[in-house]
Amino acid sequence: MTGIVDWKAAGVDEAGRGPLCGPVYAAAVILDPARPIDGLNDSKKLSEKKREALAPLIRERALGWAVGVATVEEIDRLNILHATMLAMRRAVEGLGVLPDEVLIDGNRVPPGLAVPARAIIGGDASEPAISAASILAKTGRDHEMMALAALYPQYGIARHKGYPTPEHLAALRAHGPSPIHRRSFAPVAQCALDFGSPD
Repeated sequence: MTGIVDWKAAGVDEAGRGPLCGPVYAAAVILDPARPIDGLNDSKKLSEKKREALAPLIRERALGWAVGVATVEEIDRLNILHATMLAMRRAVEGLGVLPDEVLIDGNRVPPGLAVPARAIIGGDASEPAISAASILAKTGRDHEMMALAALYPQYGIARHKGYPTPEHLAALRAHGPSPIHRRSFAPVAQCALDFGSPD
């Protein structure tokens, strides 16, 4: 039996469930008690500058970390909840170290995990490993959204990262959906109809 000193818990969190475009990201992190990281918190409570400073420390000091992604096509095919669970499972499966337990932020555990898992509501603020995962998921997705912003500059993605801000909704109405927009989300579906899209 694994001794308490050797117990390895992986924290898991997601980023990007609410946006109208782009993939959903998840990360899994196993922290190293011998290499603590100061300042971990729910990524939403940290400034972008602080998140960007913490992300490389997490990758450097963690016993294991991985990022999982579900694409826009998978979001539209599976729905956002199931796509998020898929991204979380991919993150856990990508860990180079097998955890003894997986701690998931929220109220659902992804199906099909090979190790015991439990959901913790508010875990991104109370469990350091989940906080670390939230930071890697958020910064990873933000970097991808910045790259997509360069490909689709008309939507202002660099500023809102795909979330349904008034600016984004106005751009959708003006230009119609792009290939990176989630057609299963109501505002995008409506714009697709308005533009006569076969989708």
